[in-house]
Amino acid sequence: MWLSSFGTRKQYMNMEPLNQKSLERVLSQKALQIGSSFPCQICVVGFLSGVCLTSLFLAALTSLGTFEFGGISFSAISLGNSPLNSSSSGFITFFVQKVLLLKFPDLTIGKVDQDTVTSADCEFKRKEIFRERWVGSRRSENGVDDERVSLLFSAWSALLSESVDGEIAFWESAGLSKSAVPNAPHLERCELSEQINENLDKRTKNERLPPWTAWKGLLNTHPASMPAEQLRYFRHQAISEGAYPPWVTGSDEENYPLTRKVQRDIWLHQHPENCRDPNIRFLVAEWERLPGFGIGAQLAGMCGLLAIAVNEKRVLVTSYYNRADHDGCKGSLRSSWSCYFFPETSQECRDHAFELMGNKEALERGIVTTKDNYTSKEIWTGRTPRQVIIAFNVRQMLLYLFKFANETLYSFHQAIRYLMRFQTQYMCGLMNVARNAAFGKEVAKMVLTSLSNEWPKDFGNKRRSDIEEFVWSNNRPWIPRPLLSMHVRMGDKACEMKVVEFEGYMRLANRIRQRFPHLKSIWLSTEMQEVINNSKLYMNWDFYYTNVTRQVGNMTMATYEASLGRKTSTNYPLVNFLMATEADFFVGALGSTWCFLIDGMRNTGGKVMAGYLSVNKDRFW
Repeated sequence: MWLSSFGTRKQYMNMEPLNQKSLERVLSQKALQIGSSFPCQICVVGFLSGVCLTSLFLAALTSLGTFEFGGISFSAISLGNSPLNSSSSGFITFFVQKVLLLKFPDLTIGKVDQDTVTSADCEFKRKEIFRERWVGSRRSENGVDDERVSLLFSAWSALLSESVDGEIAFWESAGLSKSAVPNAPHLERCELSEQINENLDKRTKNERLPPWTAWKGLLNTHPASMPAEQLRYFRHQAISEGAYPPWVTGSDEENYPLTRKVQRDIWLHQHPENCRDPNIRFLVAEWERLPGFGIGAQLAGMCGLLAIAVNEKRVLVTSYYNRADHDGCKGSLRSSWSCYFFPETSQECRDHAFELMGNKEALERGIVTTKDNYTSKEIWTGRTPRQVIIAFNVRQMLLYLFKFANETLYSFHQAIRYLMRFQTQYMCGLMNVARNAAFGKEVAKMVLTSLSNEWPKDFGNKRRSDIEEFVWSNNRPWIPRPLLSMHVRMGDKACEMKVVEFEGYMRLANRIRQRFPHLKSIWLSTEMQEVINNSKLYMNWDFYYTNVTRQVGNMTMATYEASLGRKTSTNYPLVNFLMATEADFFVGALGSTWCFLIDGMRNTGGKVMAGYLSVNKDRFW
């Protein structure tokens, strides 16, 4: 007979002979009544333990048996045909099982083998049965055990590992092959993604624009998607009339007005058909390197230079980027913006611009200019080019829609969207590592629920169907949604803006939650360890953040970044930046340049209707 809970008592009792029921029914009913309250359950446990010990003592008068619990064996006895084996055997067995259920509520006790167990006093299932139940009790609610979750998470981590030796050691120790690892929905296929984006960032033969009107993702590369002659004609017409760049998510209604059209014209300006045309001029600019300039300030400065370049009909070419001067950026990508994001112009234009930099006459005639040709005020105001305003008539529209909007804001926001339009393979890899560290185990549980319980044994390298390989290839990596991104800026920023404590940010998060009660996940970015510690006080929120050493006490941002090293102090902020642009909601401080640029990326990335909650309105820069 099977006993998995107190609710099976009736079934158990009905199967007993009539001449054994009277006393047992009375006692079992009393036991259930007593067990209904927690304090009384303690008394019941003591009473039943006494009964068990007494029965063992009485059993010592007869033959010897074996009683085993967990990994511990006790001497027990076979009562044979003694009176205890008749009327008392079922009674004692029943209550002993209740003791176990009170002690181990998740335990399911199996049917007692009457051929093996003759006394039924305190004898129950043998060691292997208890081991199975113990493993079962360790499983999570969805039936996935922690060991398999950890194994799958470790396998994904090994795939992302930069250490070849460490990766090989993992596969050997785990006894797994890469083909046995299920697809990770939170990871992107970076090499393939870069190849697709390269195709979308250069012209096809005799075309004015890249193939932006074709299908998305890998479907664009599928042989079946190659258009026939008539389709080629319609595609050529679509490009001529104005195709939209694929790095802008959403429609015009979900972005700043005419964002897609502005982005297309910036791309055309930065990618002339013939870079060696004598009429093409250049602006070659290094990134700001002064110690007081953070990443946000560097980006804002380059956005201003892009606005100047467009206004003067010059192609912007970026040169030395100090934050990419580390071992993570390999080969020609070292010390270049192209380590993280696609270059701002074509390689042909870059090569020609650097040639002109060595030509004294070109410098004197102004064919090529540098950052030194412009004042700080010109760079930091970054006024929107007049032809852009006239052509798209956006100035009055923006001032009407957004009270805080002006030419500088529009220019910076469009420029940052263009400069960060496509991630490189290296930047994509950084995002994969961050998502896996934050969401990996959560995703592993979900994936394992859809697989056989025998994984990793019963799992082969199944061929993907066409819909998986091509049609679904454009899906973005999984993140918990809805997701709120929060950037808490404190520390030395107090000299530039009003600094607000973490509680102020959480008040705004709770305000969003009142409108969207299913919101529970926050991606938290901050330089302060105090903020991370305080986040643990909010038990009704799930916080995710990068695993990096944070600032304790008073320290300037420059000193803090120096303590992290150039590689870490560059990589993890860019990861946080991109996570903020992908999140459904954002809470920050507009007094921070970083938050200001995040706002621009969101408003040109399909999030203009998602809103932006700021703890302050201060902007002193």
